[in-house]
Amino acid sequence: MCIFCMIGEGKIASNFVYQDEELFAIRDLSPKAPTHILIIPRKHIACLAEVEEADYPLLGRINALAIKLAEQEGIAESGYRLTNNCRPDSGQEVPHLHYHLLGGRKLGDIC
Repeated sequence: MCIFCMIGEGKIASNFVYQDEELFAIRDLSPKAPTHILIIPRKHIACLAEVEEADYPLLGRINALAIKLAEQEGIAESGYRLTNNCRPDSGQEVPHLHYHLLGGRKLGDIC
């Protein structure tokens, strides 16, 4: 079982920023910005490339939660980044779909 599944099932203690029946959000243990939150679906999907059409509403909920958390964290007005890494060459370290919400400082250009 992957670490995010264990966190989502309560087998590993974590300080949740948000949680409901489909999603949870936690602070990244190695933050790359003052605000660095991981948004994670409870359903185990290895990466974005493995999302099925039935999962599309879940992706919409992830984006809606990112907006809500950005507002809650006070970074909505100044700006934030929502990123997803898919598979090892992208930097994905945990093979469970998740998004990084980053903000709280000017973020460097990467695109």
